[in-house]
Amino acid sequence: MTTSTQTDAPLPTHTDATGSSMATPAPVSASLTSSPLNSDAREVVDPITNWDGFSFDTRQVHVGEYADENCGARIPPLTLSAGYVFDSFDDGAARFNGGSREPIYSRQGNPTNAVAEQRLASLEGGTACVAVSSGQAAISAALFALAEAGEHIVSTASIYGGTRILLGRSFRRMGIEVDYVWDTDSDEAWDAVIRPETKAIFTETIPNPRNDVVDIARIAAVARRHGIPLVVDNTVATPYLIRPFEHGADIVVHSTTKFLSGHGAGVSGAIVDGGTFDWAASSRRYPLLTDSLRPGLPSLLDRFGPAAFAQYVREAVVNDVGPALSPFNGFLLHQGIETLSLRMERHVDNSRAIAHWLEEQPEVEVVDYAGLPSSPLHDIAQQYYNGRTGSVFAVTVRGGIEGARAFTNGLRVFSRMTGIGDTRSMVLHPLTTTHASFAPDLNARLGITAGMLRLSVGIEALDDLLLDLRGGLDRVAGIL
Repeated sequence: MTTSTQTDAPLPTHTDATGSSMATPAPVSASLTSSPLNSDAREVVDPITNWDGFSFDTRQVHVGEYADENCGARIPPLTLSAGYVFDSFDDGAARFNGGSREPIYSRQGNPTNAVAEQRLASLEGGTACVAVSSGQAAISAALFALAEAGEHIVSTASIYGGTRILLGRSFRRMGIEVDYVWDTDSDEAWDAVIRPETKAIFTETIPNPRNDVVDIARIAAVARRHGIPLVVDNTVATPYLIRPFEHGADIVVHSTTKFLSGHGAGVSGAIVDGGTFDWAASSRRYPLLTDSLRPGLPSLLDRFGPAAFAQYVREAVVNDVGPALSPFNGFLLHQGIETLSLRMERHVDNSRAIAHWLEEQPEVEVVDYAGLPSSPLHDIAQQYYNGRTGSVFAVTVRGGIEGARAFTNGLRVFSRMTGIGDTRSMVLHPLTTTHASFAPDLNARLGITAGMLRLSVGIEALDDLLLDLRGGLDRVAGIL
């Protein structure tokens, strides 16, 4: 048997999420066996590098992967490097002038994180993705890229408590004002708060904690009417349950710590550019996208087209402010995405069964799960999710805060902790944790009551979860 060597043939290319052609390392010939017909002949089969047209389940496993040219490792390697060597003097200048897509420094991008970025862009149906250090960093980076001091953002009222704190504290300190819309079906309510300086509309597909889903297409129509990009947090739903770009969203953000990773072992976030918003034609100015940033250099919009916003986030927010994703956490992220559809099926199956069961228990006052026929949001749940509105929802037990305490302390399988989207089931009391800093009248309007608990239902056996919940409710019955 002869010893194999790599050929000098041109490397096959693949297209990244921005549409750019990038070199793909050739398969390692040492991993191939000799032909039984000719010991000197080796058939080198080019790997698939363009996964367009493949199913969701296949793309979640393969998009973004590349062959390891060192030893043929099947999993894209973990690249632990702060910086990257330039091929030459001119190559360094080209990278800094935007003439090359090769990395400069891991604050801007990393080959390991690029796997997760390309995979998530594909699953969401976007043009490009930027991975960052957390979900809060994703929201901050996306909105800071759109609005600056003296400008304005409008959000739906029911959103994650941590996001409300971010918008009401840090954004206000930066001089960016925020208003909320409570009646999202009312054009008058939107028109009353949108101003000439409004630069973005923000919402969540499945709001946390009450599962009070919104009509995404209707909000997108409001955004288009006013010439404003719609930013949608798709953390709870994930692209497996809904893809906001298909309903008119322009930018999607994720706390990828949650369902996309699934294991709870690392913190990460992502911004996905839909490539749909016409930045040049908008009545609102986005000069850092549409104008040249230095003499002789075309604008980001001219250079990157439908991926311009993602590139701007990468260059002018993530690079400047620094919420870079650790490549180790990026590795954990793209490993988690591989099983997204399998996990989401179990998450939702468990949640629907538990929501129906809880609604029938005498110790329960109300279950906030839009997929229930009794929910006032059932029609929207059917329209967008076929009634399968994720696995994060609220249950209000009788007995107020003492009932909530008894229920929580009576659980053994459900973990008492902050966080959602883990394989493990979790329980949290929002009034004393995520919403503890809010004024009582705001919590009342948001529906955050003393007896309300947030459940994040995991993938454990349904019978075990029901038995555990029954134990918690038995504790509630004991104090009533």
